[in-house]
Amino acid sequence: MQRVTVGILLLMAVLPALEANDPADKDSPFYYDWHSLRVGGLICAGILCAVGIIVLLSGKCKCKFSQKHTPSQ
Repeated sequence: MQRVTVGILLLMAVLPALEANDPADKDSPFYYDWHSLRVGGLICAGILCAVGIIVLLSGKCKCKFSQKHTPSQ
């Protein structure tokens, strides 16, 4: 019984993945240009990373690590 259940679950998981490789309708609102999306995401991530490094190295962020915390009474 367990083998049958595992087989059915695997079949249900594999069949949609096989059809996903061949998009039928490029005019569908759920069809995405994955290459452009990936390139745009990498450009955005690179810009945000560079801005973060510039902000950290600019000296505008003053972290007060040298302050000693006194226990409250």
